[in-house]
Amino acid sequence: MIEAALFGAGRIGRIHAGNLARLPGARLKYVADVNQAAADELALRHGAKVATVDAALADRTIGAVVIASNTDTHADLLLRAAAAGKAIFCEKPVDLDLARAVSAAGAVDRAGVTCLIGFQRRYDPTFAAVKARLAAGEIGEPEMLIVTSRDPGAPPVDYIKVSGGIFKDMLIHDFDICRWILDDEAATVYATGSCLTDPAIEAAGDIDSTTVTIRTHRGRLAQINTSRRAAYGYDQRFEVLGAKGMLQAGNHRPTEVAAHTAMNVSHDKPEHFFLERYRVAYANEMAHFIDAVAGGKPLNTTIADGVKALELADAATRSWRERRIVEL
Repeated sequence: MIEAALFGAGRIGRIHAGNLARLPGARLKYVADVNQAAADELALRHGAKVATVDAALADRTIGAVVIASNTDTHADLLLRAAAAGKAIFCEKPVDLDLARAVSAAGAVDRAGVTCLIGFQRRYDPTFAAVKARLAAGEIGEPEMLIVTSRDPGAPPVDYIKVSGGIFKDMLIHDFDICRWILDDEAATVYATGSCLTDPAIEAAGDIDSTTVTIRTHRGRLAQINTSRRAAYGYDQRFEVLGAKGMLQAGNHRPTEVAAHTAMNVSHDKPEHFFLERYRVAYANEMAHFIDAVAGGKPLNTTIADGVKALELADAATRSWRERRIVEL
């Protein structure tokens, strides 16, 4: 039985707490959050106790911590958890500052602790099936990847102001998908963007619509198009072109019912947001983490992956601001 502590009782913390509670090999023992009411409510729901971060890390029965707090706390909590010898599950990004992320990764490596970074898309059954079929050689060597990533609406502007910008907040998942699917590292990045959905986002110093082109060391090409607004729901698709064909990963819908009438043929719209779209991926991700902690199995997403994705986000931000291709 892995005893766990959760740092952060907000939206994503509640998802992770529920998934932990459903695993037979884990138990949520502590919840820590600066919002006392949120910590109390979540702890009560899952039979846990409210504790400070210091108290949770000092408890020798705690084998794992889940960091689901604000991004600006991630690096500090990673350092403290690694020093305490705890296995770590940390939401993306590792930090908004690349130097701090690299420092945290070094501390984790020196401590020799398990550390998974929350790129849940790798654990989505549809995306994982594309990766497995690609690895099996079904379409030969991958040559080009096209990623569509669109939210149904932008987060509050107050959040955008502290998010690190669209490339670190939203596209960091897409950068990880590029590295994972193409099994290659970026050589150059060119990013451009506009503010097309809400002038308040532009006033906050950010953009809401982007296109990014990546060329890898092996010459493979990736293009990512993103928007903070898709009126029809949460749009998450990609296709990979190979020497012998193409593999596509499409959207998920609430049901697969199709209505055929004299007027039209219709389907459900895509799942409305990431909490619905990736509900299975989040559960699979947590189960994988607990299995790795209990059995020493290798992780699918490591802190090194977190640093690499942040490097791409930094490069894309520079490319957009400086209107040039950035070499890595």
